[in-house]
Amino acid sequence: MSSPVKPPLNPTAKAFGARVRARRTELGWSQEVAAHACGVHWTYLGQVERGRRSPRVENILRFAAGLKTTPGQLMDGLPVPADRAQ
Repeated sequence: MSSPVKPPLNPTAKAFGARVRARRTELGWSQEVAAHACGVHWTYLGQVERGRRSPRVENILRFAAGLKTTPGQLMDGLPVPADRAQ
């Protein structure tokens, strides 16, 4: 029995993951090739692409460098997460 598909963490993580996936496919790379270029595990890359993980700043920089783009291209205009109670 397969487990249900988990939804993205939030709209921001979903949009960021979509940009990472789009850039990877522009380059014609598999997740394994892209993960190696970015210096992360391919399962982590897959989770980010599906919006299931929200990467730290250091990993955003790794993704940008590995995918031959800029952090701005991956981040500019992303939806701002809703405020949480403090």
